[in-house]
Amino acid sequence: MNARDWFTIPNILSYFRLILIPFFVIAYMSAESQSEFVYATGVLILSGLTDAVDGFIARRFNQGTKIGQLLDPVADKLTQVAVVAVLMLRWPAFIFVFILFLVKETYMFVENIRLYKKQKTLDGSIWPGKIATIVFYFTMFIAVFFPTLSEGIVILLVGVASIFQISAFYHYSKLFRHLQGKEVK
Repeated sequence: MNARDWFTIPNILSYFRLILIPFFVIAYMSAESQSEFVYATGVLILSGLTDAVDGFIARRFNQGTKIGQLLDPVADKLTQVAVVAVLMLRWPAFIFVFILFLVKETYMFVENIRLYKKQKTLDGSIWPGKIATIVFYFTMFIAVFFPTLSEGIVILLVGVASIFQISAFYHYSKLFRHLQGKEVK
């Protein structure tokens, strides 16, 4: 690992995403008018776009690094935690998504460490995980953009996001069991 690995374009975009987190939190927490909620949503969309672009550039131009393999998911998870945390303040129902997210991510962190100790790795995310992330962001965008949603709509959003999180958790647990050499049914 050399100094240049820290400053590839994908890694710079990940640093930018980390910097956007407090901007989003401040924008959302201080928003009072619809235009201010639109601004907070814009910050979130910018974060999502830079996430997509950094992955594309890393793959397309062979700029993937070990640092980026760590930095990208850290930026993802911190962004997701920040979004759900501020939404929980407005709608307590989001605590369910937050708990599911924490359980899933803690499990994945522990399992990745176990794989690492066996000199195995999980090569990127799997489709159920990608779909769960897309649904997660979509539901969060709706909740951020429309701050006056009814409790029923919020519960529906929480339910949809939760179903996809549970599905991803199930598929990842099967994959981890397989990679650990345990029988999977």
